[in-house]
Amino acid sequence: MLPEHEALLILTREQFPELNGTPCEVEVILKGASDRHFYRLKWENGCQPMVLMIYTLARRDNPKFVPATYRLKKIGAHVPQVFAFDAQRLCVWLEDLGRVDLQSLNDESWSQRCPLYEATLREAAKFHGVDEKSLSQADLDELEPAFDEALYEWEQNYFLDHFVGGHLGREFSHAEYSAAHETLKQLRRRLAKLPRCLVHRDFQSQNVLIRGEDAWLVDYQGLRLGRAEYDLASLLYDPYVNLSRTERSELLRYYAQHRRLDLNELREVFYLCAAQRLMQALGAYANLSRNLGKPHYLQHIPAAVANLNEVCQEGRNLSELRAFFEGGF
Repeated sequence: MLPEHEALLILTREQFPELNGTPCEVEVILKGASDRHFYRLKWENGCQPMVLMIYTLARRDNPKFVPATYRLKKIGAHVPQVFAFDAQRLCVWLEDLGRVDLQSLNDESWSQRCPLYEATLREAAKFHGVDEKSLSQADLDELEPAFDEALYEWEQNYFLDHFVGGHLGREFSHAEYSAAHETLKQLRRRLAKLPRCLVHRDFQSQNVLIRGEDAWLVDYQGLRLGRAEYDLASLLYDPYVNLSRTERSELLRYYAQHRRLDLNELREVFYLCAAQRLMQALGAYANLSRNLGKPHYLQHIPAAVANLNEVCQEGRNLSELRAFFEGGF
């Protein structure tokens, strides 16, 4: 066993003395673009497996994971149990939810995937039902900063700087992009005026684990106030998976029925949020691949661009955004 894995087991047995002397296999879990490290601890003698998460303070949302877990558990959302938490050593021991996420089921038939997506949307509806007015200031202090015009603008600039400028090499400040910039401004202003609820913030297929017929959520440390449609767009326009227009429409209709919402109103804001979310994703893929040594994120750019192109065609007053990305990946 590697020395660093031995050290992890020493820490773990300090938290769980009953595991002293129990053999354990340590498995590294490779996960996304996070600066956190995950290890699956597989104990012998029938002891329950667990996941050890070690985080840093480099991101302000990392320490929010445990409070967010407790908050989501209170409203009945499917999230892992926290077995132990060492705030000084930046370690969290969690229930092991298994290895199957929505992305890993991408090649299965729609008849198999659809009920799992519906289960995922039911989980989202639990925290989307918590509106801003129901939260105290103490509640808000536990969350990440809410979506407002400034945050929407930050995401848009992230897209412009890293994808349009960095990846595509376009001078997006030129006059030819003035109409597209005006569209960006109107988009963020409109979204910022809408009522807000609790949102996951990174509600994509890798962050939904499947156990049986149920969906379980992870990576929700970015929990904050925002629009439910932003989460819906993250899931239904996820570049990591393949969903057809018909399948997206079916799931959006299911969510509207489940929450008793007007489908047309939901769809209108959904496309606005989808444009916003996909621009953020493209900025992230470009930044991760060009600046952070993770070139494998380049493979997701074509799908994200295709999704954004579709959104600009389907959504109202979004077509000018295509000037930023048409004709290039």
